[in-house]
Amino acid sequence: MTAVHSGLKPHRSRRRTQLRDVFSRWTFVAPAALLLIAVLAYPLLYTLQISFSDFDLATFAPSDWVGAKNYEDVMHDENFANSLTVTGVYLVLALPLQIVLGFGIAFLLNAEWRGRGIIRALFLVPMVVAPVVSGGMWKMLLDPLWGVVSWVLGLFGVAPIDWFGDAGMAMISIVIIDTWRSVPFVVLIAAAALLALPRDVFEAAAVDGANWWQTLKSISLPMLAPIIAATFVVRWLGAVKMFDVIVATTNGGPGQATNVVNLYIYRQAFQLLEFSTSSAMAIIVLVLTMVLTFVFLWGSKKLEDRL
Repeated sequence: MTAVHSGLKPHRSRRRTQLRDVFSRWTFVAPAALLLIAVLAYPLLYTLQISFSDFDLATFAPSDWVGAKNYEDVMHDENFANSLTVTGVYLVLALPLQIVLGFGIAFLLNAEWRGRGIIRALFLVPMVVAPVVSGGMWKMLLDPLWGVVSWVLGLFGVAPIDWFGDAGMAMISIVIIDTWRSVPFVVLIAAAALLALPRDVFEAAAVDGANWWQTLKSISLPMLAPIIAATFVVRWLGAVKMFDVIVATTNGGPGQATNVVNLYIYRQAFQLLEFSTSSAMAIIVLVLTMVLTFVFLWGSKKLEDRL
Protein backbone atom coordinates (compact mmCIF):
# COMPACT_ATOMS: atom_id res chain seq x y z
CA MET A 1 0.00 0.00 0.00
CA THR A 2 2.85 2.29 0.87
CA ALA A 3 4.52 1.51 -2.45
CA VAL A 4 1.38 2.36 -4.39
CA HIS A 5 1.03 5.61 -2.48
CA SER A 6 4.63 6.55 -3.15
CA GLY A 7 4.14 5.77 -6.82
CA LEU A 8 1.27 8.22 -7.07
CA LYS A 9 3.34 11.10 -5.72
CA PRO A 10 5.62 11.47 -8.79
CA HIS A 11 2.58 11.21 -11.05
CA ARG A 12 0.77 14.00 -9.19
CA SER A 13 3.92 16.06 -9.11
CA ARG A 14 4.33 15.74 -12.89
CA ARG A 15 0.71 16.68 -13.44
CA ARG A 16 1.02 19.76 -11.23
CA THR A 17 4.15 20.73 -13.15
CA GLN A 18 2.33 20.34 -16.47
CA LEU A 19 -0.64 22.39 -15.25
CA ARG A 20 1.72 25.07 -13.95
CA ASP A 21 3.51 25.13 -17.30
CA VAL A 22 0.24 25.47 -19.24
CA PHE A 23 -0.95 28.21 -16.87
CA SER A 24 2.30 30.16 -17.24
CA ARG A 25 2.11 29.94 -21.05
CA TRP A 26 -1.47 31.17 -21.13
CA THR A 27 -0.49 33.99 -18.76
CA PHE A 28 1.90 35.28 -21.39
CA VAL A 29 -0.49 34.65 -24.28
CA ALA A 30 -3.62 36.09 -22.62
CA PRO A 31 -2.90 39.83 -23.26
CA ALA A 32 -2.28 39.22 -26.95
CA ALA A 33 -5.31 36.92 -27.19
CA LEU A 34 -7.56 39.52 -25.56
CA LEU A 35 -6.24 42.22 -27.88
CA LEU A 36 -6.82 39.95 -30.88
CA ILE A 37 -10.38 39.28 -29.75
CA ALA A 38 -11.01 42.99 -29.27
CA VAL A 39 -9.73 44.09 -32.68
CA LEU A 40 -10.86 41.10 -34.76
CA ALA A 41 -13.59 39.04 -33.15
CA TYR A 42 -15.83 41.92 -32.05
CA PRO A 43 -15.91 43.73 -35.45
CA LEU A 44 -16.48 40.39 -37.19
CA LEU A 45 -19.38 39.42 -34.92
CA TYR A 46 -20.86 42.91 -35.20
CA THR A 47 -20.68 42.73 -39.00
CA LEU A 48 -22.36 39.32 -38.87
CA GLN A 49 -25.15 40.79 -36.72
CA ILE A 50 -25.68 43.68 -39.15
CA SER A 51 -25.82 41.27 -42.09
CA PHE A 52 -28.90 39.59 -40.55
CA SER A 53 -30.62 42.85 -39.56
CA ASP A 54 -31.98 46.11 -40.86
CA PHE A 55 -29.63 49.01 -40.14
CA ASP A 56 -31.25 52.10 -38.62
CA LEU A 57 -29.39 55.21 -39.81
CA ALA A 58 -31.10 57.34 -37.14
CA THR A 59 -29.57 55.36 -34.28
CA PHE A 60 -26.71 54.05 -36.43
CA ALA A 61 -27.22 50.55 -35.11
CA PRO A 62 -28.83 47.29 -36.29
CA SER A 63 -32.56 47.15 -35.55
CA ASP A 64 -35.00 44.46 -36.74
CA TRP A 65 -33.86 40.89 -37.41
CA VAL A 66 -34.54 40.03 -41.08
CA GLY A 67 -32.86 36.64 -41.31
CA ALA A 68 -31.30 35.80 -44.67
CA LYS A 69 -33.06 38.60 -46.58
CA ASN A 70 -29.86 40.65 -47.02
CA TYR A 71 -28.04 37.60 -48.36
CA GLU A 72 -30.87 36.93 -50.81
CA ASP A 73 -30.64 40.53 -52.04
CA VAL A 74 -26.89 40.16 -52.48
CA MET A 75 -27.30 36.94 -54.46
CA HIS A 76 -29.56 38.80 -56.90
CA ASP A 77 -27.17 41.76 -57.20
CA GLU A 78 -25.58 41.54 -60.66
CA ASN A 79 -23.05 44.25 -59.82
CA PHE A 80 -21.79 42.24 -56.85
CA ALA A 81 -21.41 39.18 -59.07
CA ASN A 82 -19.56 41.32 -61.60
CA SER A 83 -17.20 42.63 -58.89
CA LEU A 84 -16.38 39.04 -57.89
CA THR A 85 -15.65 38.24 -61.54
CA VAL A 86 -13.41 41.30 -61.88
CA THR A 87 -11.56 40.31 -58.72
CA GLY A 88 -11.13 36.77 -60.05
CA VAL A 89 -9.72 38.06 -63.35
CA TYR A 90 -7.28 40.29 -61.49
CA LEU A 91 -6.11 37.40 -59.27
CA VAL A 92 -5.71 35.00 -62.21
CA LEU A 93 -3.59 37.57 -64.08
CA ALA A 94 -1.55 38.97 -61.20
CA LEU A 95 -0.66 36.04 -58.92
CA PRO A 96 1.04 33.67 -61.42
CA LEU A 97 2.92 36.59 -62.97
CA GLN A 98 4.19 37.77 -59.60
CA ILE A 99 5.27 34.31 -58.49
CA VAL A 100 7.11 33.57 -61.76
CA LEU A 101 8.81 36.98 -61.88
CA GLY A 102 9.69 36.90 -58.19
CA PHE A 103 11.37 33.50 -58.25
CA GLY A 104 12.98 34.18 -61.65
CA ILE A 105 14.55 37.42 -60.41
CA ALA A 106 15.65 35.66 -57.22
CA PHE A 107 17.50 33.07 -59.31
CA LEU A 108 19.27 35.88 -61.18
CA LEU A 109 20.19 37.72 -57.99
CA ASN A 110 21.46 34.48 -56.47
CA ALA A 111 24.12 34.17 -59.18
CA GLU A 112 27.51 35.84 -58.82
CA TRP A 113 27.76 39.03 -60.90
CA ARG A 114 28.96 42.56 -60.33
CA GLY A 115 26.43 45.06 -58.99
CA ARG A 116 23.89 42.57 -57.69
CA GLY A 117 24.06 44.13 -54.20
CA ILE A 118 22.84 47.47 -55.56
CA ILE A 119 20.03 45.78 -57.47
CA ARG A 120 18.97 43.92 -54.33
CA ALA A 121 18.77 47.19 -52.43
CA LEU A 122 16.75 48.87 -55.20
CA PHE A 123 14.24 46.02 -55.14
CA LEU A 124 13.24 47.05 -51.63
CA VAL A 125 12.03 50.48 -52.78
CA PRO A 126 8.56 49.44 -54.07
CA MET A 127 7.85 47.63 -50.79
CA VAL A 128 8.19 50.79 -48.68
CA VAL A 129 6.10 53.02 -50.96
CA ALA A 130 2.50 53.44 -49.80
CA PRO A 131 -0.04 51.83 -52.18
CA VAL A 132 -1.88 55.11 -52.77
CA VAL A 133 1.41 56.83 -53.58
CA SER A 134 2.32 54.01 -55.95
CA GLY A 135 -1.02 54.36 -57.71
CA GLY A 136 -0.67 58.13 -58.09
CA MET A 137 2.91 57.83 -59.32
CA TRP A 138 2.02 55.22 -61.93
CA LYS A 139 -1.00 57.21 -63.00
CA MET A 140 1.34 60.07 -63.92
CA LEU A 141 3.84 57.73 -65.61
CA LEU A 142 1.12 56.09 -67.73
CA ASP A 143 -0.70 59.28 -68.67
CA PRO A 144 -1.36 59.03 -72.46
CA LEU A 145 -0.50 62.70 -73.08
CA TRP A 146 2.17 63.67 -70.57
CA GLY A 147 3.40 60.37 -69.16
CA VAL A 148 7.00 59.20 -69.48
CA VAL A 149 5.89 55.76 -70.70
CA SER A 150 3.97 57.25 -73.63
CA TRP A 151 6.95 59.44 -74.49
CA VAL A 152 9.32 56.44 -74.53
CA LEU A 153 6.89 54.38 -76.63
CA GLY A 154 6.58 57.33 -79.02
CA LEU A 155 10.32 57.14 -79.70
CA PHE A 156 9.67 53.71 -81.21
CA GLY A 157 6.67 54.86 -83.21
CA VAL A 158 4.03 53.46 -80.84
CA ALA A 159 0.88 55.57 -80.56
CA PRO A 160 -0.18 56.75 -77.08
CA ILE A 161 -2.07 54.10 -75.12
CA ASP A 162 -5.04 54.99 -72.96
CA TRP A 163 -3.93 52.85 -70.05
CA PHE A 164 -6.76 53.76 -67.71
CA GLY A 165 -9.47 54.75 -70.17
CA ASP A 166 -9.74 51.45 -72.02
CA ALA A 167 -11.49 48.58 -70.22
CA GLY A 168 -8.92 45.94 -71.14
CA MET A 169 -5.85 48.11 -70.62
CA ALA A 170 -7.15 49.37 -67.26
CA MET A 171 -7.00 45.88 -65.76
CA ILE A 172 -3.55 45.31 -67.29
CA SER A 173 -2.40 48.60 -65.76
CA ILE A 174 -3.60 47.54 -62.32
CA VAL A 175 -1.78 44.22 -62.69
CA ILE A 176 1.42 46.04 -63.73
CA ILE A 177 1.27 48.40 -60.74
CA ASP A 178 0.53 45.65 -58.24
CA THR A 179 3.27 43.48 -59.73
CA TRP A 180 5.76 46.34 -59.34
CA ARG A 181 4.77 46.59 -55.68
CA SER A 182 4.55 42.88 -54.83
CA VAL A 183 7.36 41.18 -56.76
CA PRO A 184 10.09 42.43 -54.35
CA PHE A 185 8.28 40.65 -51.51
CA VAL A 186 8.31 37.40 -53.50
CA VAL A 187 11.98 37.97 -54.39
CA LEU A 188 12.91 38.25 -50.70
CA ILE A 189 11.15 34.99 -49.85
CA ALA A 190 12.62 33.21 -52.86
CA ALA A 191 16.15 34.51 -52.18
CA ALA A 192 15.96 33.31 -48.57
CA ALA A 193 14.70 29.90 -49.74
CA LEU A 194 17.54 29.59 -52.26
CA LEU A 195 20.14 30.36 -49.62
CA ALA A 196 18.64 27.62 -47.41
CA LEU A 197 19.00 24.90 -50.06
CA PRO A 198 21.78 22.36 -49.36
CA ARG A 199 24.91 23.19 -51.37
CA ASP A 200 26.17 19.61 -51.59
CA VAL A 201 23.28 18.63 -53.89
CA PHE A 202 24.24 21.32 -56.40
CA GLU A 203 27.93 20.45 -56.13
CA ALA A 204 27.10 16.83 -56.88
CA ALA A 205 25.03 17.92 -59.90
CA ALA A 206 27.92 20.05 -61.17
CA VAL A 207 30.30 17.10 -60.82
CA ASP A 208 27.87 14.96 -62.84
CA GLY A 209 27.94 17.60 -65.60
CA ALA A 210 24.43 19.04 -65.19
CA ASN A 211 23.94 22.44 -66.81
CA TRP A 212 21.98 25.33 -65.26
CA TRP A 213 18.69 24.31 -66.89
CA GLN A 214 18.95 20.69 -65.73
CA THR A 215 19.86 21.87 -62.23
CA LEU A 216 16.90 24.25 -62.18
CA LYS A 217 14.37 21.74 -63.51
CA SER A 218 15.49 18.64 -61.61
CA ILE A 219 16.82 20.05 -58.33
CA SER A 220 15.93 23.65 -57.56
CA LEU A 221 12.26 23.71 -58.56
CA PRO A 222 11.31 20.39 -56.87
CA MET A 223 13.02 21.47 -53.65
CA LEU A 224 11.40 24.92 -53.81
CA ALA A 225 7.90 23.66 -54.68
CA PRO A 226 6.58 23.86 -51.07
CA ILE A 227 8.02 27.39 -50.70
CA ILE A 228 6.45 28.44 -54.00
CA ALA A 229 3.08 27.09 -52.86
CA ALA A 230 3.34 28.85 -49.49
CA THR A 231 4.34 32.12 -51.19
CA PHE A 232 1.34 31.81 -53.48
CA VAL A 233 -0.96 31.49 -50.46
CA VAL A 234 0.60 34.54 -48.78
CA ARG A 235 0.27 36.62 -51.94
CA TRP A 236 -3.30 35.39 -52.44
CA LEU A 237 -4.26 36.71 -49.02
CA GLY A 238 -2.69 40.06 -49.85
CA ALA A 239 -4.01 40.37 -53.39
CA VAL A 240 -7.61 39.53 -52.51
CA LYS A 241 -7.67 42.77 -50.46
CA MET A 242 -6.86 44.95 -53.48
CA PHE A 243 -8.45 48.37 -52.97
CA ASP A 244 -6.17 51.37 -52.55
CA VAL A 245 -4.25 51.18 -55.85
CA ILE A 246 -7.51 51.05 -57.79
CA VAL A 247 -8.93 54.02 -55.86
CA ALA A 248 -5.80 56.04 -56.73
CA THR A 249 -5.87 55.14 -60.43
CA THR A 250 -9.09 53.99 -62.09
CA ASN A 251 -11.58 54.28 -59.20
CA GLY A 252 -13.22 51.14 -60.53
CA GLY A 253 -13.57 52.35 -64.09
CA PRO A 254 -13.92 52.60 -66.95
CA GLY A 255 -17.44 51.37 -66.34
CA GLN A 256 -17.10 48.32 -64.09
CA ALA A 257 -13.83 47.07 -65.61
CA THR A 258 -11.74 47.38 -62.43
CA ASN A 259 -14.51 47.53 -59.84
CA VAL A 260 -13.12 44.84 -57.53
CA VAL A 261 -15.28 43.44 -54.75
CA ASN A 262 -13.68 45.43 -51.91
CA LEU A 263 -14.27 48.70 -53.74
CA TYR A 264 -17.86 47.74 -54.49
CA ILE A 265 -18.53 46.86 -50.84
CA TYR A 266 -16.96 50.14 -49.73
CA ARG A 267 -19.22 52.12 -52.05
CA GLN A 268 -22.31 50.25 -50.94
CA ALA A 269 -21.51 50.92 -47.29
CA PHE A 270 -20.05 54.40 -47.13
CA GLN A 271 -21.47 56.08 -50.22
CA LEU A 272 -24.91 54.50 -50.56
CA LEU A 273 -25.21 53.76 -46.80
CA GLU A 274 -26.43 50.21 -47.49
CA PHE A 275 -24.77 48.80 -44.39
CA SER A 276 -26.90 45.66 -44.12
CA THR A 277 -26.30 44.38 -47.64
CA SER A 278 -22.67 45.49 -47.63
CA SER A 279 -22.13 43.54 -44.40
CA ALA A 280 -23.66 40.47 -46.04
CA MET A 281 -21.29 40.95 -48.98
CA ALA A 282 -18.33 41.21 -46.62
CA ILE A 283 -19.31 37.96 -44.87
CA ILE A 284 -19.70 36.18 -48.21
CA VAL A 285 -16.27 37.37 -49.34
CA LEU A 286 -14.77 36.31 -46.01
CA VAL A 287 -16.24 32.81 -46.31
CA LEU A 288 -15.06 32.45 -49.93
CA THR A 289 -11.59 33.63 -48.96
CA MET A 290 -11.40 31.19 -46.05
CA VAL A 291 -12.56 28.27 -48.21
CA LEU A 292 -10.10 29.01 -51.01
CA THR A 293 -7.28 29.60 -48.52
CA PHE A 294 -8.02 26.22 -46.95
CA VAL A 295 -7.94 24.61 -50.41
CA PHE A 296 -4.60 26.26 -51.23
CA LEU A 297 -3.11 25.26 -47.88
CA TRP A 298 -4.36 21.69 -48.33
CA GLY A 299 -2.87 21.62 -51.83
CA SER A 300 0.49 22.98 -50.66
CA LYS A 301 0.59 20.37 -47.86
CA LYS A 302 -0.14 17.58 -50.35
CA LEU A 303 2.57 18.93 -52.64
CA GLU A 304 5.06 19.07 -49.78
CA ASP A 305 4.25 15.49 -48.73
CA ARG A 306 4.59 14.27 -52.30
CA LEU A 307 8.00 15.87 -52.77
